[in-house]
Amino acid sequence: MGSYFADFVCHSAKLVIEVDGGQHGENRTYDAVRTTRMEEGGYQVLRFWNNDVLRNMDGVLEVVRAKLLESGKT
Repeated sequence: MGSYFADFVCHSAKLVIEVDGGQHGENRTYDAVRTTRMEEGGYQVLRFWNNDVLRNMDGVLEVVRAKLLESGKT
């Protein structure tokens, strides 16, 4: 993703999924710039906290699924 790394990327759907731990609460400015750069490249960025992924995987997957349906890339 340019000079950035993404946790998960689906190029055909132009979708980036980021799974953030506590350190991201301290790096909000960096994350905002990074997200903006990815969005400028035509990607949509979905962010989830680690706890959401660990404790509510079904909910996280439903959000991803809905975004993919919205983009027509299912």
